[in-house]
Amino acid sequence: MQDTLLKIVATANAYLSDYILIILLVATGLIFTIRTRFVQVRCFGEGMKKVFGNFKLLGGKQAGGLSSFQALATAIAAQVGTGNIVGASGAILIGGPGAIFWMWVIAFLGMATIYAEAVLAQETREIDANGEVHGGPVYYIKKAFTGGFGKFLSVFFSIAAILALGFMGSMVQSNSIAESCNTAFGIPGWIIGLILAVISAIIFIGGIQRIASVTEKLVPIMAGLFLVGGLVVLIMRIQYIPATFGAIFKYAFTPDALIGGGIGYALKTAISQGAKRGLFSNEAGMGSTPHAHAQANVDKPHDQGVAAMVGVFIDTFVVLTMTALVVISTLYVGEGGLLASADYTAAIAEQGIMKTNAMQLAVGSVFGSSFGNIFVAICLLFFAFSTILSWNFFGKINVQYLFKNSKLSTVIYSIIAIVFIFLGTLASNDLVWELTDFFNYLMVLPNVIALVALAKIVANASKKNK
Repeated sequence: MQDTLLKIVATANAYLSDYILIILLVATGLIFTIRTRFVQVRCFGEGMKKVFGNFKLLGGKQAGGLSSFQALATAIAAQVGTGNIVGASGAILIGGPGAIFWMWVIAFLGMATIYAEAVLAQETREIDANGEVHGGPVYYIKKAFTGGFGKFLSVFFSIAAILALGFMGSMVQSNSIAESCNTAFGIPGWIIGLILAVISAIIFIGGIQRIASVTEKLVPIMAGLFLVGGLVVLIMRIQYIPATFGAIFKYAFTPDALIGGGIGYALKTAISQGAKRGLFSNEAGMGSTPHAHAQANVDKPHDQGVAAMVGVFIDTFVVLTMTALVVISTLYVGEGGLLASADYTAAIAEQGIMKTNAMQLAVGSVFGSSFGNIFVAICLLFFAFSTILSWNFFGKINVQYLFKNSKLSTVIYSIIAIVFIFLGTLASNDLVWELTDFFNYLMVLPNVIALVALAKIVANASKKNK
């Protein structure tokens, strides 16, 4: 049954990612890059100052909503997950090193898109009588389209978000944790599933304040640990760094020389892998992180917009790029590397390289397999678990929207989400990835339509801050 479902979902995803997704992401990114006069370049320094100027791990409990850094940390926790390790490795294996170049392109344009998402999330958020903040794509979708069409799009988005983030997305994260921990420590997946389910339940009960309190501490620590480890590997492989960058740029435009097929097919594969794995990693245009940015207590929407851009930068240009450089510099270039193989696909199979173990093999090639397995497993545990927390919160916001803040509905949602976290440790890796991709794509459709419809509001917000 899993094999049949996998084939159906994979076929649908192929059409969505190869055509519709690329067009939507690139077009939306270009629109907001132009309308905001390259806000991702013009206001990048401002964003860095707002994020790191008053950096601290304890943001304090807010009367309502979150501090700007807590909101960004919650967003980054969602962005920096398995996509930065497993997803990036999969993109390289399937699309070649050149897929990373297209991830960079998508991320650059995505910085303008996520600026728009954060600005609109701030512009349309609502604060109830109890001081609780409610915001996210459903609120700016309703503003963009009044009447029946707007209601349909908002409900469509909410259902897709609940399935993609609260349920299917959590399965991907727990699945990756279970596989890496099984490789590193030999712990059965179901035991990992039970532990994750219990810890998640405890944190879910505390609501957004507890989630924010965890993520604002966890995100800097997990990113620092991963980057230090990756940097050491790159220092050990320093002589191969020029060839690593050369491979990324070379195979971005001539992937057929590596993955075979005609230039059209190969280029489409490299770009689509970069686009869909870029989306899963930085989530710009997907409509997930605006749930966190709506919670931020800032002076004006633009302030959270530029902070949101930093989130995409950290996710893709720092963390994901570190994965790419480590994997390519160890497994692809140098003596015996995949680039020297006469048959690229056969070499991957012969060496047993998969998206779930590529980073472990890469680190292990320098420090030994045991250390590589353990280091990546620990990093992946932090990354994936933080994503589970943030995505659960985003899904809960949409449950509250659909069921008018019913407490019973949120309790039922949390119970189902915990069950999916456990099931993810038992399911097929390929199936959970394909299901998550499918519902992620469904979220993109209504989200980008609303973003473009409200482009004037975003442009005006950026103009006020020349």
